[in-house]
Amino acid sequence: MFAFIISRLLQAIPVLLVVGFISFAMFAFVGDPVSIMLGQDATEAQRQALVQQLGLDQPFLVQYAKFMWAVAQGQFGISYRIARPVSELILERLPATVELAFSAALLALAVGVPMGVYTGIRRHSPLARAFMVFSLLGVSLPTFLIGILLILVFSVVLGWLPSFGRGEVVHFAHWSTGFLTLSGLRSLVLPAVTLAMFQMTLIMRLVRAEMLEVLRSDYIKFARARGLSERVINFGHALKNTLVPVITIVGLQIGGLLAFSIVTETVFQWPGMGLLLVQSIGVADIPVMSAYLLLIAVFFVLINLIVDLLYYAVDPRLRLDRRGAGAAR
Repeated sequence: MFAFIISRLLQAIPVLLVVGFISFAMFAFVGDPVSIMLGQDATEAQRQALVQQLGLDQPFLVQYAKFMWAVAQGQFGISYRIARPVSELILERLPATVELAFSAALLALAVGVPMGVYTGIRRHSPLARAFMVFSLLGVSLPTFLIGILLILVFSVVLGWLPSFGRGEVVHFAHWSTGFLTLSGLRSLVLPAVTLAMFQMTLIMRLVRAEMLEVLRSDYIKFARARGLSERVINFGHALKNTLVPVITIVGLQIGGLLAFSIVTETVFQWPGMGLLLVQSIGVADIPVMSAYLLLIAVFFVLINLIVDLLYYAVDPRLRLDRRGAGAAR
């Protein structure tokens, strides 16, 4: 197991190097950071001094090598827009994005999996048909429209929930959370539901399709012939065997929640990394944009590693294959 984890981490190194190169190359020639930082009234001497300070007078590959070396040390440079270290900005915004993505993923799993199981077992019932109609709406409607509709209904018309911001938060060293305050929890509801809607319906339809496939298999027919109860068959055998493909999609979707929460954070003015990226794109803040893409790549690498470990835990065939391979050596 330890060797497996090490091999996966070593495979991630070239991936991160390529992502770093692409992100740096995409943004290196966008905008004029000197004008952004000094303004239009700066003298030529001031401009030349800042160019040398930022290293913009050096060849592209040298700039890239210095950028990756700094990233390896946890330094992402200075924000052109705010003139603060990018690592500080990310540490400030990361808790809000992680909190939102975690809440959305938990909601999508807690609602999507039971709905998928029910529609797979009771596919002809009126409630199952209603769930399928709901899933079509969740897949079809764009995220920003779902967010606006929720704001209109629950904030403007009913006045139950706040329409923007994160509410009151509690700070623990470099981390902040809204889970411990009523204001933070109320502010989290609408963004979390908006971000979870697509993933929830996708998980529901995936679980339903896998349940229908598994329930038609021969070993399920044999289990019924043995006289096992429907509860044992559905939840002890069928559901367990749907987990492997579900884990794949859920893992990728959690990474997607972190990477693509930009629209939700913009609609609700949620102070996370997505909103920081949108603000940085408007002024070509290259260090922030490059750091964001690299951080998302790290998240995806870690999530894929966790998914592989869950495969190993859920599917006994993988453990048998590894033991067989070890014995063959």
